Amino acid sequence: MKTVEELSAAAVATEQAFLDAVVVPCRPRVLRGLAANWPAVRASGSPQDFRAYLRRFEAQGTIEAFFGQRAIDGKYFYGDDLRGFNFERRTLAFPQALDAIFSADPAEEGPSVYVGSVPAELYLPGFGDENGTKLAGAAASPRIWLGHASTVSCHYDAYDNLAVVVAGKRRFTLYAPELIGDLYIGPIDHTMAGQPVSLAAAAAPGDPRYPRFDAVRDKALVVELEPGDALYLPKLWWHQVEATAAFNGLVNYWWDAFKQGPDAPYAALVLAMIALAERPAGEREAWRAYFDHYVFRVEGHPLAFLPEEKRGVLGPLQPDNYGRLRALVMHMLRSGY
Repeated sequence: MKTVEELSAAAVATEQAFLDAVVVPCRPRVLRGLAANWPAVRASGSPQDFRAYLRRFEAQGTIEAFFGQRAIDGKYFYGDDLRGFNFERRTLAFPQALDAIFSADPAEEGPSVYVGSVPAELYLPGFGDENGTKLAGAAASPRIWLGHASTVSCHYDAYDNLAVVVAGKRRFTLYAPELIGDLYIGPIDHTMAGQPVSLAAAAAPGDPRYPRFDAVRDKALVVELEPGDALYLPKLWWHQVEATAAFNGLVNYWWDAFKQGPDAPYAALVLAMIALAERPAGEREAWRAYFDHYVFRVEGHPLAFLPEEKRGVLGPLQPDNYGRLRALVMHMLRSGY
């Protein structure tokens, strides 16, 4: 297994420098010590200190928490035959969920507890003012993940992700997007937390159900993060996240660094599943050629031989062509074209 390339936080001190050096190349990068001076990181020496720090901010809204018996060893996953899950979901007041996490003794046999993707601005108002980074841009809001030792199954996000460890330790195991066919991805509409997961990455080595995975297991990138360290994950990179200390906390930012309008690439993928996935192989290959030409532009802009002013809706998306193309798409969807 290989590790992830590291950059100093000083090398990407501005949003533009971060965009140019980290986001545009679309490769994972570690930023050691990015959040070393956050008050939350300084309070992470003990669970009691961290709980006291969070009390300054906590609000009373309800959230969903995962409770898993000790037998699952913090590995929240499907149950037998993918029919259910091996953990219980409980809706709790946010302070009650925090108490369940911080009051547990890791040496005892009680359940492990995990809360994830909690919007800090709603449940910990003011936390982001003291603990934050502008690298992801003003539109990105912090989310917090807290719990005992756990393993989040290998999944992807459709957004850029900057993950910052604030307490405990995290081990990330990453797989490149092009390995998707070797990861044996589960259902996209029956998931633990919204995103489909790799069934093979959670299985024991040599599992006969997933023969292709063993050939790519060593292609994983692995990185260990301490409090204050950060990891940038590009869109669509598969990542398994292990929280390896008895108590762990992470803050992350999701955003789309190249968003030009309200439409997300994933919506285009799902629409393509409807329109193309079950057509004959020969027709799919023909459409692949058109996607390569017009969308992926493997040979450059499809109208590069024309002056820009003659390219019509295939000119720059902004300021005008995004709206024109979107109106055309909406007309097509309504008319069944």
